[in-house]
Amino acid sequence: MLYFDPVYLIFMAPGLALSLWASWRVKTSFKKYSSVRSSRGITGAEAAAELLGRAGVTDVKIVRTEGKLSDHYNPLTKTLALSDGVYNSSSIAAVGIAAHEAGHALQHAQHYAPLWLRSVLVPTANIGSSIGYFVMVIGAFMASTNMILLGAVLFSAVLFFQIVTLPVEFNASSRAKALIVEYGIIVPQERVGVDRILNAAALTYVAAAVSTLLTLLYFLMRARR
Repeated sequence: MLYFDPVYLIFMAPGLALSLWASWRVKTSFKKYSSVRSSRGITGAEAAAELLGRAGVTDVKIVRTEGKLSDHYNPLTKTLALSDGVYNSSSIAAVGIAAHEAGHALQHAQHYAPLWLRSVLVPTANIGSSIGYFVMVIGAFMASTNMILLGAVLFSAVLFFQIVTLPVEFNASSRAKALIVEYGIIVPQERVGVDRILNAAALTYVAAAVSTLLTLLYFLMRARR
């Protein structure tokens, strides 16, 4: 069976290790700084509202969403959704995460090109992640080079989407880190906590891209066989 191919495991091991490490960093950083209250005592929702208000962005709705670390910004509905652990919390972790999502809303308002491109690529990436991978697996099982290559072309859309996602996420974090200090939402000494959380979160996107790249390389190697 394909999934017991030792070469496959060797290919995927670095990506898996990086993903586990990134996930561990996110969880530990969030847990640590969720218990550290910001000196100003502002909540995540209030921090996001202040960042948007200062930038003159008044058409974004800030709402609460269920789940842990389920925070996100939807450019189609202009909705900034914050999880229960962020919306009403005044912790360093909550402020940092809320500011990051507000950073995406600012990108949207300022027509940040990579954010627009990522939104355009979502349907193609969804197709590639499901159909593309399935076609590669079937092609490898049937020893069909053409089928593997077809699946690889579809699956490459996922990698392209993830590569475009990297500058979007890095830029949102960069905006958040700078503005929350500039606007006095946190004091400079508190930024170390925000940095650790957002840097760990950014690493998860890097890990995802690495894993996708290694998967693609593995099946292309199978095609050459």
